[in-house]
Amino acid sequence: MSLPDPQREAEAAAAIGFDLSACDQEPIHRLGMIQSHGTLLAVEADTGTVDSAALNTDRLLGIAAEELVGGPVTRVLSPGHWAEVLDFGAQHEAASLVLPVSVDVAGAPRMFDVTVHRQGPLLVLECEPRAVEAPRFAHFYQGVRRALTRLRSSTTAAECCQAAAQEIRALTGFDRVVAYRFDGENGPGEVVAEELTEGREPWLGLWFPASDIPSQARRLYRDNWIRAIADVDDVGVGLHPALRAGSDLPLDLSNSVLRTVSGFHLEYLRNIGVKSSMSVSVLREGELWGLIACHGYSAVTVPPELRAACEFFGVAFSLQLAVIEEREQTEALHASREHLDRIISRVTSDLGDSLLAGDDAVRTLLDADGAALCRGGRSTLSGMRLSPALLATLQARAEGPAPGTVWSTDRLSEEPDCPEDVREDGPAGVLMVTLSRSGDFLAWFRKARPTTRKWATDPSRPVRVGPRGERLTPRGSEAVFRAVVHGQCLPWTPADRAAAQELWRTLTGLVLRHEAELAALNEQLRITNSDLDSFAHVAAHDLKEPLRGISNAATFVIEDAAAELDATTVRRLHTMRRLAGRMDDLLDSLLHFARLGRGGLHRTRVPLERVLDSALDVAGERLAEARVRVVGHDLPEVYADENRLYEVLVNLLVNAAKYAADQGDRTVEVLVDTLRPPAGGPPQQTVVVRDNGIGIPADQQHEVFDLFRRLHGPDERGGGTGVGLAIVKRIVERHGGELWLDSEPGRGTAFFFTLGQDGAEQDAGG
Repeated sequence: MSLPDPQREAEAAAAIGFDLSACDQEPIHRLGMIQSHGTLLAVEADTGTVDSAALNTDRLLGIAAEELVGGPVTRVLSPGHWAEVLDFGAQHEAASLVLPVSVDVAGAPRMFDVTVHRQGPLLVLECEPRAVEAPRFAHFYQGVRRALTRLRSSTTAAECCQAAAQEIRALTGFDRVVAYRFDGENGPGEVVAEELTEGREPWLGLWFPASDIPSQARRLYRDNWIRAIADVDDVGVGLHPALRAGSDLPLDLSNSVLRTVSGFHLEYLRNIGVKSSMSVSVLREGELWGLIACHGYSAVTVPPELRAACEFFGVAFSLQLAVIEEREQTEALHASREHLDRIISRVTSDLGDSLLAGDDAVRTLLDADGAALCRGGRSTLSGMRLSPALLATLQARAEGPAPGTVWSTDRLSEEPDCPEDVREDGPAGVLMVTLSRSGDFLAWFRKARPTTRKWATDPSRPVRVGPRGERLTPRGSEAVFRAVVHGQCLPWTPADRAAAQELWRTLTGLVLRHEAELAALNEQLRITNSDLDSFAHVAAHDLKEPLRGISNAATFVIEDAAAELDATTVRRLHTMRRLAGRMDDLLDSLLHFARLGRGGLHRTRVPLERVLDSALDVAGERLAEARVRVVGHDLPEVYADENRLYEVLVNLLVNAAKYAADQGDRTVEVLVDTLRPPAGGPPQQTVVVRDNGIGIPADQQHEVFDLFRRLHGPDERGGGTGVGLAIVKRIVERHGGELWLDSEPGRGTAFFFTLGQDGAEQDAGG
């Protein structure tokens, strides 16, 4: 539609000077005005005293507002009607009631429909004159019944919306009825169904800017099923008092049926030629899905009985949409069952690699371009590159919500926490299902897919001068504006969300089963280890007594009868005593090894240099005999059980003395470094004990930590039981650390060990 230059200039000037944000900030529930075809009383429920009254009560009820306020409501209602209102208010705080009431006005009875709702301590009574011929609800019964039958026969959301538009128009007689669906909580709206009088331009398929219905209006639509405007040119009626005592605010009219609407909205309706309107809210899971919007080109007062019928229909319509959506989800899940089964069949205990490795089955499930699994601090990606900042942002979003919660957006770049690198070059949409409250999640990603929309006005310039001089754009098919939407992916459907949740439920069952099996194995292992520790302790303890008897008996025989025995027998007795002593040492080592599995650790921050000095008090003499020099390098504090760490150092230092080099300068170094353990994970504080001794052959290195395993005979290299390094390994593992070595024959051996989680880290992790 072409416009003359002056009109175009006027539009541009208005767009610059008009602050559309004022629409969003307007307190439309506290405008302090009602539509003038009815009147209002706000009454204290406890006392029956009128708190506020509309300024037209004198015209409609015969008593001025100033006279009513502060007096009893029974000046207007009979005691019986007031009792009925009180009973309703006590039982239904969140609902409304419509009562037919006769009021004596100037000596003559006059019928009103009185709509009652509770607003805090007040009962708000809205009185609308009833015409003598006004139809009752029963009059609309057949029409509502027919409408509900049509809804139930609808098999798709589109059919259901079209049926709703047709039936509401048949019930109300409005000139245009449209079903209007919102694109997201605060997004624009699309006309998805329409019924209109002949000769009117169609709006079907048009999009309307989000600014047409600001956020606070959407909240009221969500909380109230129906909203009617009888005449857009009605100047409205104020309340007395304008500000309530004690609050300095107008009466809250959020749930009022007579509440006037924003001047911006009235201007909008006038610009599109609408004289009266009604809207019925459509809810999905408690949130606003859309509206059934009705427009009349003449003033129309919708009576309470008809509003009630339309409200009932709106509730049924919302439920039917939910049924259709759930049926579509069920059918989609059934169709994807084979796909889901293929995904689940390959899942192992390594969830990341088994779920996303190989083919693109997980991505195909939701028609996505990429997928990511973040679990236990590890991320596995498939299909597209994702920035670490985006993964960290999604992890933060996943912390807190219950496992199985689905969050999605098809406009990721518009999210306030979206990283800059994603806005510039990243996925346009994400659907994420949380796996745990600690931030684990499974997510799918889609690239941007530009789409063309037909707008009822330029969405970038919704404010212009209209035909009547006001400043909100007229809407209609003659002014269609085609625009390409960028930075947005294909919308995530309810079926996508259902498939994601179904995969989560199945994975949860698998993971829980794996965890239960692992817990059972760990418990069996714990019992077995406990039994072995107990057996070793008892066996070693009980064997020492007869062994001591054997040693003592051999000693007595040698002392008392050596002269009477031949040399061979004496030599055998000495061998028996030596072997008994050897056995006693082995049993002592076994007892000590068993105790390590039975006692607890007492970890603190301890200076490693102090522990090394204590260890040298015991191992120093052995090192001196082997002429081994000990070198310590600026040793820091470590988080460990000091007594157990002392044993580790004693055993490693004695080991260095036993296996010192045959010649040359003999040293053993003790130092602390930051190294990555062989098992993986981040670098950790690592204690290193390195000697330049004889070293260990590569094929024997895996055996040195085995219990009673010696690489030399008991009489070589200073004897020993072969328990020392096994004790070191057990103590390190009790700390949650890792022990490993690096050795080469003739060049020495370096032992490395970590001590598990640091105290500061443990406190932070809580």
